[in-house]
Amino acid sequence: MRILRGRSVAAGMAVTAMMVFGLSGSSWAKSARTRIHTGHRAGMMAAMMGTGESVVPGIMPDEVSDGSERSEGVATGGLRQYWLRMSNLHTGESLNLMYRVGNVYVPEALEKLNYFLRDHNTQDVATYDPKEFDVLHALMARVGRLNGVIDVVCGYRTPATNAALRQNSPRTGVAEHSQHMEGHAIDIRVPGVSTVALRNAALSLHAGGVGYYPVSQFVHVDVGPVREWAFGASSHKAGRRSRGSSASAGI
Repeated sequence: MRILRGRSVAAGMAVTAMMVFGLSGSSWAKSARTRIHTGHRAGMMAAMMGTGESVVPGIMPDEVSDGSERSEGVATGGLRQYWLRMSNLHTGESLNLMYRVGNVYVPEALEKLNYFLRDHNTQDVATYDPKEFDVLHALMARVGRLNGVIDVVCGYRTPATNAALRQNSPRTGVAEHSQHMEGHAIDIRVPGVSTVALRNAALSLHAGGVGYYPVSQFVHVDVGPVREWAFGASSHKAGRRSRGSSASAGI
C-alpha cells in the first residue's frame, strides 16, 4: 500500500472528493461517513490507515509443487512468519503460535487453532477456513498490534448452540445461518484498541463480513460475502447502517 504523504496529496483527495461526490470541505468529511458506497468507503479507509497489509490467503503443504516452501517443523529458511496470539474468554485458554511460514500453512498449528476455537458448550471442533486466520493477522497489522493479543468472544458454534442462542436473538443478534457454524467467523476484542477502530480496520480489509456490536463491545469478522452491519443501542450513533440481507447479517 502506498503511504499518502504531503499537502499536495491531501489537496488532491479533496479535489477528487469534490469532483466525484459534488462536496467540499467539512460537508464532504461529514457526509463521507454515511453516504459513500461500501466499496469506495473501504478502499478510502485503507488509504487513510496508511499502513498494514492486505489479506492474501496461503496454501496447504500438499499444494506446494516445487518444494520451494515448506512448513514442516520450525525451519523457516528466512521466509516470513505469521503468528497469532489469542485468549479465549470462555475457556480461559491462551495460544501463541506460528500458523503460516511464507505462503504455506502449518497443519499442526491449524489443528491447534481449530481446537482452541471449539464450541465451548459442546466441545465440538470444526475445521476453520485458514483464510480467517489471515484476516486476523492482517487486521492486527492494520491496528499496529502484530504482537498483541486477540480476545476471542466466540469461535465455532454447532447448529444446536446457534439455535439455543437464537432464542435470545432480539437481544444478541444471532443469525439463523451464522458463519460461526461454518468455521468462517470469530467475534473478537483487542485490548487497547477501541471497538470502533477495530471495526474500521476490519472494513478496510474488504475481506468478508464485519459486524459491529458497540454494546457488547466486540467485532465479528468472517470470510463470507463482503458486507457490514451494526447491532446495539449505539449502532446509529456510530454512523453505520446494517448492510446485507437478514440471512447474512448477524453474528
